[in-house]
Amino acid sequence: EISEAGVSGLLVPDIPLEETDEIRAACNKRGLDLVLLVTPTTPVDRMAAIAKKSQGFVYLVSVTGVTGVQDQLQSRVGDLVNMLHTVTDKPVAVGFGVSKPEHAKQIISWGAEGVICGSALVKLLAEGAPAQGLKSMEKLAKELRGAIP
Repeated sequence: EISEAGVSGLLVPDIPLEETDEIRAACNKRGLDLVLLVTPTTPVDRMAAIAKKSQGFVYLVSVTGVTGVQDQLQSRVGDLVNMLHTVTDKPVAVGFGVSKPEHAKQIISWGAEGVICGSALVKLLAEGAPAQGLKSMEKLAKELRGAIP
């Protein structure tokens, strides 16, 4: 049903690489990409293995710990993007803590091909009436997109 709704990929945050075969097969059967995550503490050899199995792009988690709105991104994210690019030709998208247009611009300047914003959008949706939340989400999404050349 989700592929019929226009979804092109699936992200399962807490699944170890070694346990992805069954869900990958289900995704492939439905024409969906299975996107895998790399974290700041992932060793380079494991980054390579994860990137090889990730479909569509590789999701680089920008922080150690839990997601949430951040004031600024850690400068080591740029190094992680570069390190990931040494082990894969797949696009790299950075997420976790992305909440401002400045973040999106910085991430792209570090060489990432994509920016992922989740918590900040969900937070806006939860504030006030649903219609206002949707307008606020749309505004932030447009600001983030506008910051990327």
